[in-house]
Amino acid sequence: MRAPIGDFDTATPAPDCLAELTHPVAEAVRAWRGSVPAGQVLYVETDPQWADTAVFVEHYGRDLLERSANCVVVAGKRGGETTLAACVVLSTTRVDVNGVVRRQLGARKASFASMETATGETGMEYGGITPVGLPDGWPVLVDSAVVDLPYVLVGSGRRRGKLLVPGKALAQLPGAVVIEGLGVA
Repeated sequence: MRAPIGDFDTATPAPDCLAELTHPVAEAVRAWRGSVPAGQVLYVETDPQWADTAVFVEHYGRDLLERSANCVVVAGKRGGETTLAACVVLSTTRVDVNGVVRRQLGARKASFASMETATGETGMEYGGITPVGLPDGWPVLVDSAVVDLPYVLVGSGRRRGKLLVPGKALAQLPGAVVIEGLGVA
């Protein structure tokens, strides 16, 4: 199948390639709910040597620069309690951790989670964390600009491979909250 964005050799519906995904991502695809069918979530194989954004878009399509999103894990702290959450923003922006995220989580302090925490809690590889398949109960904060895209490129849970997901499907993930201004220039 031809990918709807980018210059990938093939795109495979995620339910048809569960073995290529990490366990939590594969389980989320199996349990997929929402108005967007799981078959519209596509997996594309990518080479980790081209993972850097500038090299990635040169190799897989310049159009991806404006159609890619990053998923980062943040930790909000208040009164000795820590809340982990995921933030999904366009790759051309950065997460407003100390403003929007801190207020949304009701935290006194918010910061990016350590690599060990992010990978250990998600069961995903660093550099491949995706909003699909996150732990139950996690808030998934999604910038409204991501939701507006017909398709967005996000991680697949591994550094080798990406998911192409309809933007509106990200708004329907468990724990998803769509927020305008989550990503800032």
